[in-house]
Amino acid sequence: MPENRGQTRLYLSDDERWQAIKSRDKTADDHFVYAVTTTGYYGLPSAARILPPRESVCYFTDSNAAQAAGYRASPPELPVTLTYPEKWLSIVEMVCNALDNADSAPSLASLAQQCGISQTYLHRLFKAVTGLTPKSYSAGLRACRLRTQLANPQQSVTEAIYQAGYNANSRVYESASGRLGMTPKRYREGGEGSTIYFALGQCSLGAILVAQSEKGICAISLGDDPEPLINQLQTQFPHAELRGGDNHYEQYIADVIRYIEQPRLTWHLPLDIQGTVFQERVWRALREIPIGTTASYSDIAERLGAPKAVRAVAQACAANRIAVIIPCHRVIRRDGSLSGYRWGIDRKQVLLSREKAHRNTD
Repeated sequence: MPENRGQTRLYLSDDERWQAIKSRDKTADDHFVYAVTTTGYYGLPSAARILPPRESVCYFTDSNAAQAAGYRASPPELPVTLTYPEKWLSIVEMVCNALDNADSAPSLASLAQQCGISQTYLHRLFKAVTGLTPKSYSAGLRACRLRTQLANPQQSVTEAIYQAGYNANSRVYESASGRLGMTPKRYREGGEGSTIYFALGQCSLGAILVAQSEKGICAISLGDDPEPLINQLQTQFPHAELRGGDNHYEQYIADVIRYIEQPRLTWHLPLDIQGTVFQERVWRALREIPIGTTASYSDIAERLGAPKAVRAVAQACAANRIAVIIPCHRVIRRDGSLSGYRWGIDRKQVLLSREKAHRNTD
């Protein structure tokens, strides 16, 4: 290795590492490996055959660290791909490059025409390989670009929106603001100006905190004592103004407690769900698990069309901020045993037993 190699490029930032993956930079191979949460594999930057969605990528100093986190090396020579027909990989690589280099999101029809195949065929094989539809992949790319552009103080919010590939401000406020968790302007300001209302209460599972943004309920937390729940909320939303709810807002927490105690009730309040494209897909799948039943992490991964993404599913469950309503407690191990639960394994057991009992009485 040249003497100045490690001095000139250390790849300390995620932006530097991402650029190294995009350019298949062999120099970076001595500095880090990257893993893809939707496949469960890790590899060298120069071995990236198909560019994964940036939001699905995480970085490790070496292969030992990646393996310790549960990722597996992808043979041969660590390309982070699964075993698919060469034709599929070539088509997906072509589409990923087209999406990554497009100034605005191309239509599925234009992508299919470019590849010389039907739209249906392209949609199916792209989702099989990446775990995402071309539309979701493109949306994730634009959201990442928007975050980068908003970090540039030299341009206006409107300029950042167009530089990120959106052709109208309204499209951003309809979709990308949900990925940012706030409007682009507030994102640039570090979330300052956002207000989160919260209320505390007691239920059969212990202390409960319900928090609501301007879009809907953004957090439901459970614990033994109220104070840690408030501290956790402050950590989750460090730049927002937290306000205790008034008497009218107390009705929200009453509705949540009623839902916990009586699982047969239908949830009707709006939610403010903030996550990556893959996380949101997992959380939607969790809400489709019927009350009184369970599913394994493998079951969820298969439903999403990404059977190898079991670990990524588990990570999405662990990242869920909205207890019970997004029912990550209904996900168990393949052998039927209970896995970990953000709000305590005992609470998970109580919730499952209660829901099963209610289902049997219906």
